[in-house]
This record gives sequence, structure tokens and C-alpha cells, in this order.
Amino acid sequence: MNASAPHADLAALIDHTLLKPDATEEQIEQLCAEAIDHGFVTVCIQPTWVRLAARVLQGTKVGVCTVAGFPLGANTADVKAYETRRATFDGASEVDMVINIGALKSRDYRTVEEDIRGVTRSCREAGATSKVIIEAALLTREEKIKACAIAAAAGADFVKTSTGFGPGGATVEDVALMREVVGPKLGVKAAGGVRDLKTAQRMVEAGATRIGASAGVRILRESRDEEPLKATAGPPEKY
Repeated sequence: MNASAPHADLAALIDHTLLKPDATEEQIEQLCAEAIDHGFVTVCIQPTWVRLAARVLQGTKVGVCTVAGFPLGANTADVKAYETRRATFDGASEVDMVINIGALKSRDYRTVEEDIRGVTRSCREAGATSKVIIEAALLTREEKIKACAIAAAAGADFVKTSTGFGPGGATVEDVALMREVVGPKLGVKAAGGVRDLKTAQRMVEAGATRIGASAGVRILRESRDEEPLKATAGPPEKY
């Protein structure tokens, strides 16, 4: 992707994201309207909003992405699998789950894989896409490699850098490493701190095939050489 890439191609890479705990019904409806207007691939929202988003987006090309075991990854495997089944029942077409980070760091790789596999299996049964968040900022290089390898072995469709609620977001180095580990068959989603066109371009050049961003509209305006929207009041979102 570059600055001259077609607007539609760029939009088709973006999960238009609103995961703040204080998001309102009105904000979710606005998010969906923006996704339709700009052609984003999905809206990424908390599970409690999946039914609403699915209803608003019915008949459009925009999918509904939600999260499981979010944001700490500390739920048990059966809970994450249930969250996934419930989300797809409510209308989610994509589920981003957080790995069991503590198990990974304890080198309990069987638990990590079973945790992921419960979600990927539930996604497949529902015809949904699974993404595995490794929360890269908490991991060593070796742990990042192991987490991606386990995700691939467990049948994930994507690996994803970050929740946006951890100590750091997506980096070019992490995206490149994750792409190297999973190869061309899996997607790589860069999320956390992708707030402008230049950063999005760098992530794609490093191997990302999906961008998670709350600044999707801003990024598209930049791609059109339009004036970026002014930042809203309050602390910046990591996502």
C-alpha cells in the first residue's frame, strides 16, 4: 500500500474499532454508519454491542468483529470458547481472542494451544474468522515466535499484535517478525497505536494484512489528502 493506493483498498484493510468500556449505543451506531460510508471491512466492538451492530449492518458488506478473553487473556479456555459461540450466534463474523499470556510465559504450551483451539474451532463451526492476539509488548522475541507458531498450529486465521489496552501497541518490527513466523497463509493484524496513514503504510509494508484502528476515518482522509480531523477531547486512544 502507498499514498496513491485506491481509497477502497485501504478501507478494506481496516477494522473500524471502538472498544472503550464507556462506548454508548449512539457511538456504536455512528461507528457502523462510518463503516458503511467508508467501506471498512468490519467494526470491532465489545461483545455486548454485537447484536446491535449486526442489526445495523445487515445487508451491507461490513462485518462484525468482536473480542474474547479481552483484554487480559486470563479467562479459562471454556469461557473463551463460549464467548465465541455466543458472539457468532449474535452475529459476529470475526472474533479476536487474547492468548493465555501467563501460560505462555510458564512454557505451558499445551494450555496455550488448547485455549486457542477452543476459539478457532468455534469460529470454524460458525463460518467466522479467528484472530489471535499475542499482546506482543509483554513478550520476549522468543515468546512472540512461540505464540505465533502455536496460533498457526491451533488453526487461527490471523495473528494480531496487541489489544490496545496493554503497555504498548503494534510495531513494525513485531509485524515483520510475526509475518516471518506464520508465512503467507495466515493474516497478520496490526493494532494498537495505528493513528495515521504513515503508520498504517509502514505496518502493511512490514506484512500486515489487517489494521485495527479507532482512527480509520482520519487515516482515509489523509489518504485523500484531506485535512485530518481534529483530535477529540480527552486522552488519546491506544487502539
